[in-house]
Amino acid sequence: MSEMKIKFDPDLTHQKDAINAVVGVFEGQETFQSNFSVSNAVQADMFEKNDGIGVANALSLLPEELYENTRNVQLVNGLPQTETKKQALPSLDFTIEMETGTGKTYVYLRSAFELNQRYGLTKFIIVVPSVAIKEGVYKSLQMTEDHFRKEYKNVQYDYFVYDSSKREQVRNFATNDYIQIMVINIDAFSKAFDDPDKESTANLIHRTDDRLNGLKPIEFIQATHPVVLIDEPQSVASTANRKKRLLV
Repeated sequence: MSEMKIKFDPDLTHQKDAINAVVGVFEGQETFQSNFSVSNAVQADMFEKNDGIGVANALSLLPEELYENTRNVQLVNGLPQTETKKQALPSLDFTIEMETGTGKTYVYLRSAFELNQRYGLTKFIIVVPSVAIKEGVYKSLQMTEDHFRKEYKNVQYDYFVYDSSKREQVRNFATNDYIQIMVINIDAFSKAFDDPDKESTANLIHRTDDRLNGLKPIEFIQATHPVVLIDEPQSVASTANRKKRLLV
């Protein structure tokens, strides 16, 4: 008995509209990647011991270009246009709203592939509010793997669920030059302390590790300038501390 596979329709209008809204914000972005700058002491130490070169997302658009792109996306979708005196966005936090059951997970996963295809972005983190949703997103990645490889010409990509005991995942995320998708529960990195004396009570992602040249996993992640996709932001960013930790 053959295994039943779910077929995904890549041409649903409401999903394509949402994806176009995401990529439209970066219209005009050059397609290239950036290696980590060795002028930064932390980043230089990170890769001086045969670790290879770190590969980061790079944004070449000027603030006013992002501002106009956002206003254009809002206009196309019948939304009030952002108005600021400086013609610059207050932040790079964007919200795509979709009705329940219309394929939200598919849309943000496919948005990652579109951002890679059009602009060369490779580092993506999906932040979820619970273990159950984390497992659901990982299952979605497994189910859509054949579909996305077909739609994007067998593009090379890795996806994984963050595991604090597997530091090599973070190293690979930072150094590989093709699409990297990390799924992580907000509780895995929401607890951190600036006081070195209290570091032992922080999440492992915020603790220094000899296996990472004495650095913290979060520092490897931050250096990649990842695109952060937040699933159910009303739950993920439910406290001031959680919002602060999302600023990777």
